[in-house]
Amino acid sequence: MKPASILLVDDDRHLLSSMAQWLREIGYRVDTAATAPEATAAIDKRPYDLALVDVRLGDRDGFDVLSHSRAARPDTAVVMITGYGSVDSAVAAIRAGAFDFLTKPLIDDELQLAIERALNQQQLIEQNKNLVHQLEARYGLENIVGHDHRMLRLFDMISSVADTRASVLITGESGTGKSMIARAVHRRSARRGGPFVEVACGALPETLLESELFGHVAGSFTGATGDKIGKFKQADSGTIFLDEIGTASPGMQVKLLRVLQDLEFEPVGGTKTERVDTRVILATNEHLETLVQQGKFRLDLYYRINVINLEIPPLRERIADIPLLAKHFLAEVCAEANRPVDGFTEDAQAALQRYSWPGNVRELQNCVERAVLLGKGDMIGVDDLPSTLATFHAVPVDSVGARTLKQALCGPERQMILDVLEEHNWNRQETAAALGMNRTTLYKKMKKLGLMPTADQNQSQNQNQSQS
Repeated sequence: MKPASILLVDDDRHLLSSMAQWLREIGYRVDTAATAPEATAAIDKRPYDLALVDVRLGDRDGFDVLSHSRAARPDTAVVMITGYGSVDSAVAAIRAGAFDFLTKPLIDDELQLAIERALNQQQLIEQNKNLVHQLEARYGLENIVGHDHRMLRLFDMISSVADTRASVLITGESGTGKSMIARAVHRRSARRGGPFVEVACGALPETLLESELFGHVAGSFTGATGDKIGKFKQADSGTIFLDEIGTASPGMQVKLLRVLQDLEFEPVGGTKTERVDTRVILATNEHLETLVQQGKFRLDLYYRINVINLEIPPLRERIADIPLLAKHFLAEVCAEANRPVDGFTEDAQAALQRYSWPGNVRELQNCVERAVLLGKGDMIGVDDLPSTLATFHAVPVDSVGARTLKQALCGPERQMILDVLEEHNWNRQETAAALGMNRTTLYKKMKKLGLMPTADQNQSQNQNQSQS
């Protein structure tokens, strides 16, 4: 580890020389300056970890050096030194951006301790910056891979709505990356410095979920031995992400509606009303409109949470993104496992693109990780993929028998139904009539083949039905 660099600034050249020698002896790399111009020139020339600056520098002021350092090298910690110390000058130095203020004569131990404190503080700041960069790399929008036109439109929407206060509803099948999208919204907003709190609503029974979200007071129920702060309070000034919102019970839906409207709630068993400034993002893999029609989800809550809808398309509907995602996951796994793998064979790539991916992006990520960890060669081949994918690699036309008849007919059937759906603007009644089947059969096939309409297509269908 290289020694910390220090710029020592003092117009007393004898003191400057002896202090520089002492600092070098205890392990620091030291440059010196006897005037303010020399100091500012040194700061412009190279960065320092720390600057020790005397307040009086002949006809100039050490505060000029402090100001220049804060503007040119904000990462450099500055400690001001003076033989004429006062409370007012110390306060002025700290307000101007100095890390510390010392008075002469300096005691070796006192100076060394001040230097160590300043350098430790700078190290913490640098570590925090690195953590922020790591968060951006892991959860930032740039880490979400996709060139499909629907994904590009989704990225634009994330950038547009990130800084609004409106609730966001993220919809999509399980494994499409709803949590990552929620984190990307948070990281792109002005709340990025605040907490991001995630709650899986479907993982807890109603009684525990209420306590988890709103907290409780001691004695409110059996086992409540002390007060507990809820997730909404923990997310104050940040973002709370409520996943699987479609599983919320009717009672919980009432409580959530109030929080979303007023950002107020009472802890379980408590009477004091808590108020928070929290951005709410929700997600579901269920069709909330259907749950509303069935009376399982409140209509007023649905309108409240569906202000901004970010719909993530399933992986099978953006085949062109599969090689990009596979390459991205391959690089991640190879780096973490320290396993050199160059890429995928053509057959393996074809199998990845032909498979329907019911588990979506999460399944693809697990598949790539498995192939890297269990594979033996420099390239991932079909044999390295799970058996469910191995049957989907490219085969000659005369060897269709190598697959089942069901697999062979799956692709053409899907394409035929998709063509007729698009021809009739996704009107299921007209499509079913054109295909010579009833609507129920068509709906089951659409669901099985991953042809469920997007929100835009549903809207177009409703308009067509109202016009007819």
